[in-house]
Amino acid sequence: MPEITYTYVGDYLLPNIILSDPPNAEPLTKYGMMRKHYLKEHCATFYVQMLLSERLYPHCRIIQRQAQERLDILMNHLLSGNPPPDKAVNGLAWAAHMGMLRQTAEEIVQSELIYS
Repeated sequence: MPEITYTYVGDYLLPNIILSDPPNAEPLTKYGMMRKHYLKEHCATFYVQMLLSERLYPHCRIIQRQAQERLDILMNHLLSGNPPPDKAVNGLAWAAHMGMLRQTAEEIVQSELIYS
C-alpha cells in the first residue's frame, strides 16, 4: 500500500492525491463534462467515490462515447422521418429544421444517459 503524504494548508493537513490519468487520454467533451457536473452536483458521494478510486474520468469518457453514438443514431432516425427542406433553395429553413432535430436528439440523449 503506498504511503500517503500530507501538506499543510493553513491549519489543515490535506492529503497529496494525484490521479494517475494518462496524459494522452481522450479529453472530456460536452457530454463527458455534463455527466461529471451532474454527478458532482446531484450524486456527491458517488462522485467522490468514483474520483478517489480513479473511475470517474473513464466513466465520463464511456458516457461521452455512448452519448455521441446515440446522438448520431437518433439524428439519422429523425432525418429519415422528417426530411429537411432543400438547403440550396431555403438555407434558413434547412438550418432551423436541423437545429430543431438536433435539439430533440440532444434532449433524448441527456435524459437517457447524462442525467440518469
